[in-house]
Amino acid sequence: MKTSKAVLLVLLAVTCAVPAADAPQKLVPTHADVAYGPHAMNVLDFWQAEGAGPRPLLVYIHGGGWIGGDKKRKEAHVRPFLAKGISYAAVNYRLTGKSPLPAPVHDAARAIQFIRTNATEWNINPKRIALTGGSAGACTSMWLLLHDDLADPNSNDPVLQESTRVSAAAVAGGQTSIDPKVIEGWLGPNVLKHRMICMAVGEKNIADALQNYEKHQALYKEFSPYNHLDGEDPPLFMTYGSNMTLPSENAGHGIHHPVYGVKGSVKSSMKTMKRD
Repeated sequence: MKTSKAVLLVLLAVTCAVPAADAPQKLVPTHADVAYGPHAMNVLDFWQAEGAGPRPLLVYIHGGGWIGGDKKRKEAHVRPFLAKGISYAAVNYRLTGKSPLPAPVHDAARAIQFIRTNATEWNINPKRIALTGGSAGACTSMWLLLHDDLADPNSNDPVLQESTRVSAAAVAGGQTSIDPKVIEGWLGPNVLKHRMICMAVGEKNIADALQNYEKHQALYKEFSPYNHLDGEDPPLFMTYGSNMTLPSENAGHGIHHPVYGVKGSVKSSMKTMKRD
């Protein structure tokens, strides 16, 4: 029996429309846009992994200089962890265009505390929470990893009673210092052209940030992870994709320069040797 060309095309279209039996289902968060705080940007997504017993958790904190960015994740970012039985979360936070430091970093800290309040319901092991992120997300992740616990057992807010400590971090292109007086010495003047540095403290440009440096100095020092290294810190893995040219070539090169990692590694080693 002859089959017309039109019938062949219809058969082909129908065949192509049928999904393969083993095609993976579209990956969506187990819980999406969950509010973890009072502000509109205080939302997170959570993907729950399968496995026996409470699961470890990886929390992604997005980059963007604390100026922009979003928690959106591709399936390829999440699936490998779920396949290993590791749950995954991605966090949004307030940005410095409207809410300078400490807002972005303290929001991320609260997200960790909120997740711990849901540890039983979401089947999370609260002692096995690790962080990841790039650029400003890396800076925030390192700060949380290295900083003293922010838990306040006397708070009326049950979320704030929870620990902010995490067990490890793996980050990319992160700033171990955001202090303009420090990083200009490390990297040269181009790094100060990046808006992350001035907007972190609510200034519109670096000239104003430097002119008002004494006003902002405490914030710059507090939110530089470098200042919280003490040689007794949990594991930290840092990667950088830029070259080692000094002084930095431009703002983008400077804000993601490998020297940040070198400085952090050297200080950590020195602190460890003194402790031992």
